[in-house]
Amino acid sequence: MINILIAPIGLDTGLTTISLGLIRALDAQGLKVGFIKPVAPDYADSERSSHLVRTVLQLNTPNPMQLHRVQQRISDGQLDRVLEEVVGLHDQVAQDCDVVLIEGLVPDRSEPYTAKINAEIAKALNADVLMVASGLNHTPEQLKTEVRVQSGIYGSTSLLGCIINKAGVAPRHEGVPSGEASDIIEQNDDEVCAPYWQLKSERCPVLGVIPWKPQLVSPRMMDVARALDADILHEGELDSRRVLRIALCARSLGNMVDVLRPGTLLVTPGDRDDIIVAAAIAATNGTPLAGLLLTSGLQPGDNVINLCRAALQTGVPVLKTRHDTFTTAQMLTDMETRVPVDDADRVHNLMTTIADHLDMKTLMEQLGQPHASRLSPAAFRHQIVSKARAAHKRIVLPEGEEPRTIQAAAICQQRGIANCVLLGDPERIRQVAEATEIELPETLQLTDPSSVREQYVAPMVALRKHKQLTEPMALSQLEDNVVLGTMMLAEEEVDGLVSGAVHTTANTIRPALQLIKTAPGARLVSSVFFMGLPDQVLVYGDCAVNPDPDAEELADIAIQSADSAIAMGIPARVAMISYSTGSSGSGADVEKVRKATALVKEQRPDLVIDGPLQYDAATTASVARSKAPDSPVAGQATVVIFPDLNTGNTTYKAVQRSANVISIGPMLQGLAKPVNDLSRGALVEDIVYTIALTAIQAQFTQQQ
Repeated sequence: MINILIAPIGLDTGLTTISLGLIRALDAQGLKVGFIKPVAPDYADSERSSHLVRTVLQLNTPNPMQLHRVQQRISDGQLDRVLEEVVGLHDQVAQDCDVVLIEGLVPDRSEPYTAKINAEIAKALNADVLMVASGLNHTPEQLKTEVRVQSGIYGSTSLLGCIINKAGVAPRHEGVPSGEASDIIEQNDDEVCAPYWQLKSERCPVLGVIPWKPQLVSPRMMDVARALDADILHEGELDSRRVLRIALCARSLGNMVDVLRPGTLLVTPGDRDDIIVAAAIAATNGTPLAGLLLTSGLQPGDNVINLCRAALQTGVPVLKTRHDTFTTAQMLTDMETRVPVDDADRVHNLMTTIADHLDMKTLMEQLGQPHASRLSPAAFRHQIVSKARAAHKRIVLPEGEEPRTIQAAAICQQRGIANCVLLGDPERIRQVAEATEIELPETLQLTDPSSVREQYVAPMVALRKHKQLTEPMALSQLEDNVVLGTMMLAEEEVDGLVSGAVHTTANTIRPALQLIKTAPGARLVSSVFFMGLPDQVLVYGDCAVNPDPDAEELADIAIQSADSAIAMGIPARVAMISYSTGSSGSGADVEKVRKATALVKEQRPDLVIDGPLQYDAATTASVARSKAPDSPVAGQATVVIFPDLNTGNTTYKAVQRSANVISIGPMLQGLAKPVNDLSRGALVEDIVYTIALTAIQAQFTQQQ
């Protein structure tokens, strides 16, 4: 096990978010990470780090000791006793961990003990030290001097290196933009970070440079309402809309139109009916404003509210404050920039940004390449993105004018996950992208269905000639972009298809069954979900397609699911689920599972499989020891096969919602070429990972 003390250099380093980002990055390497903050300056700060680790990452961590008590004991000559307690806190989380992160104390001019305490904790726990510096108001040369001075505090303690946070931070103010029509300053991350990477030295290499991104400190409208103690006139999407820029509406309407952009918080006196109506028109036209903040305790009359009612239905929040516009602007400028403990989305975005800007190759070399003990959800996501990048596949997205799909395609193109093809009117796609401020990469392919539809008529007629499909019928069916995308896949112009953000599962699967067909040897099409439990990823099948498979079909589902797990880097240990374990039960349902298990063993002797097993016996080692002690699968199953759709769908939803588990899927299997369905409530992130899975499936299918 390895201990890492995260030691801040100076103030405003963003220490807590760096700790969370490191946990995410190490977790993505498959390492089990523990966390402690041994000493905290006061109750609120102690709860901040610990609370975020507990609620966002679901890691157990003890409460820290309070700084003023620690200082008193040190002044009484009890440093050894303090360090003994630190070791005790460490031992509470260290069991079964590969790495334990220890968050140090932030230096305080009024508390001369803090840097010394960090050094003593590092010695007591035999921890390597990873220093964290802030680019806020520091040039690279100033930081170089500061790092050299601070490294001397740790003497002979091993220094892993330094992470520089907030590189390129806005010099005027670090938090919410303010002033009339203030805006985000776009910057090139590579250009901003390059000077800081040059600071690396032999003893203290730079292991990460985190660029300052205004989006990562953007508060929710909920946070604005709290900070101003504002009245909520219309809640809308108060808990999710974020303030990227603030426009103080002191000008005439004609001079304000250009600020009606996504993420803008309009601050206006409540009697400016012209501004309020203009905001309503923008919202109704699809511009996702952050919200409307009415000042001076005023609000529009009922006739204006009725005129704007359609805009309110788009989710735009409306707040009212008793303060005048000038005072309101000052309060917005002075808002706390630290991430609130209940803002999980912002925490995850911060963690991802930090993890993406760390030099993990060098860090792992510095750590001596600790053994990865399991495939965590983060490690799984990291792995599928890496596999998708290596596959270099083209994925067609028939719902090319849908905003979430456009954003996901842009992300995949930028990150090299896949080469995406958006089916839709290119002008409409660009309009949607502009309205939602999505930057379309130049390499992203936009294909107008009307310009290519006719070239697929003859191939489609040939594929469906046994159904007496005529050319006019084919042309009519190709008006459906899902059918058109499926034909592109059938003609091998793309490697996979992802749809379902606005289409039903049937609309996605039916064309695939008609034009792509099932894979050789597959009896049916089935599905799997990848369930991201806290410590591992399990594969659930079939939870979305087949209502009541017979034994032969259930065996096929098990084989397909095992192969899908292997393709995604998950070792396949297959558990066939029933309401009884082994030979303890009888009945038609149990016999079906028993027969299916035997068929899999006969057809695929290379697979590790057992059944029937109850769910707890399959997944919980302590239960397995009593119910199935001789099973090669019980207690360590990675692929869980349910006997029917009722059981599978109910179980997956219960686990997902009750245990707050992230699930990716459904991923369809059994088709000759990969086609995957989305939930109509899919998030952009869900679409991105489904595209990645589809790219990997395409690679796996072509290798078979």
